[in-house]
Amino acid sequence: MINIVLYEPEIPTNTGNIMRTCVATNTRLHLIEPLGFKLDSASIKRSGVNYIDKLEYYVYKNFDEFKSKNKGTYYYFTRYGKKPHTSFNYKEAYDKGDIYLIFGKESTGIPRSILKEDLEHCMRIPMTKNVRSLNLSNCCAIVVYEVLRQLDYLDLLRVEPHKSEDYILDGIEKHE
Repeated sequence: MINIVLYEPEIPTNTGNIMRTCVATNTRLHLIEPLGFKLDSASIKRSGVNYIDKLEYYVYKNFDEFKSKNKGTYYYFTRYGKKPHTSFNYKEAYDKGDIYLIFGKESTGIPRSILKEDLEHCMRIPMTKNVRSLNLSNCCAIVVYEVLRQLDYLDLLRVEPHKSEDYILDGIEKHE
């Protein structure tokens, strides 16, 4: 299973967007407290509209509780990382068990005290020197789709649901 882990997320709309991405990619979400919002807030529901009921997610009091309940390969996304997110073989990790993609809070990221335990799995999405980081929800989408690409998208749909494989041609023929 692919898992997105948000360490102390602060912005509800980011978390709502990530919830939607998780539902779209059949990815499990883990939230580590404290959260900068209430899970039942209007902002979260607005961002994940109509999808939250399909989301598998868990909330933990702290990182130690999360680690004690979740075994697998952890990948940390941080501005301190020196390797690009594309440099890892996620298929190999997936074949061994669960994959956890761990992202820090918007203001300060993942604490260095956590990162120092596994420097080999710290990475950064490459970008110019003009920005420190990308939006958290964008980072999650970029990374989860790289993992899925390496796994040949698992069982995700490649065409729009409820449409035929030739829906583009079907529409053209009807209008000509």
